[in-house]
Amino acid sequence: MSEPLLRVSNLVTAFHTDEGSVRAVDDVSFEVADGQTLGIVGESGCGKSVTSLSVMRLVPDPPGVIEQGRIEFQGRDLLKLSEREMRSLRGHRISMIFQEPMTSLNPVHRVGKQIGESLRVHKGLSGAAARKRAIELLDLVGIPSPDERVDSYPHEMSGGMRQRVVIAMALACEPTLLIADEPTTALDVTIQAQILELLRRLKDEMGMSIIFITHDLGVVAELTDDVLVMYAGKVVERAPTARLFADPLHPYTRGLLRSVPGFGDNVGKKRLPTIEGMVPDLRDLPRGCRFQDRCDLVEARCREAEPPLFAIDEREVACFVVADRRGEEEE
Repeated sequence: MSEPLLRVSNLVTAFHTDEGSVRAVDDVSFEVADGQTLGIVGESGCGKSVTSLSVMRLVPDPPGVIEQGRIEFQGRDLLKLSEREMRSLRGHRISMIFQEPMTSLNPVHRVGKQIGESLRVHKGLSGAAARKRAIELLDLVGIPSPDERVDSYPHEMSGGMRQRVVIAMALACEPTLLIADEPTTALDVTIQAQILELLRRLKDEMGMSIIFITHDLGVVAELTDDVLVMYAGKVVERAPTARLFADPLHPYTRGLLRSVPGFGDNVGKKRLPTIEGMVPDLRDLPRGCRFQDRCDLVEARCREAEPPLFAIDEREVACFVVADRRGEEEE
């Protein structure tokens, strides 16, 4: 079996503040194969974005620090590279689409110049050649009249067009791995569908791998091959997408799926089920399972020890009760 494009092992990323230390990413491991799309899902604050920033080594320091783990990209441990070596990879072999295009784009520079910057830095293109390639990229991501729009400022574009510009920037150097951090947030459903179709098409055309971070399970179902479910900084379930939707294992995953309109038993319902309670404060985590106070399967042992990830078929789940029940079924 060939080595994965990206392997993250036992990653811990913490933020040290005056109010104490918080492990936003706590012992997280996963792999991304060549040409694969991995979805990372969970509620706001579960550690999805910090995981992606850790891979890019863009966690703000201070207060953030990657305390332990390995992040191996094409066999190289990114945590052992110098900042200069990382800069040669960012925007070139690994690119990222950030959540909010208005904060990703410089308001005082034309979009063509911003797209061309990575081409000049990583590819050594001249200004004229970078501009020509920027026009081609704007056309690739579906922006009309790209030869005119290349000279536009971000404020002269709609939200959907700005998001396409951010995607063009990320794709400029034809990366091997694209990290998309909620790229369709705040876009209307029509533009969202266009962006998703664009990413799907470009993935096939360019043969790249994608880490797609979102809280939208509908997007996950459409775009991903495998799913990583995170809760309070931990991985609670990992599974192929089709298996996860057909037979979710962890109580948290089941709760997320029950809250999706028009899915499964929700078809025709006027009121959707919810997950009772709140995500625990990472500064004051409960002993044992972090989901215990919101779980309908909780037992005494769940309050005593934190469950590891149990292997079940081709999946993994962090739940004592589910692991026991599945084991009994197999027997």
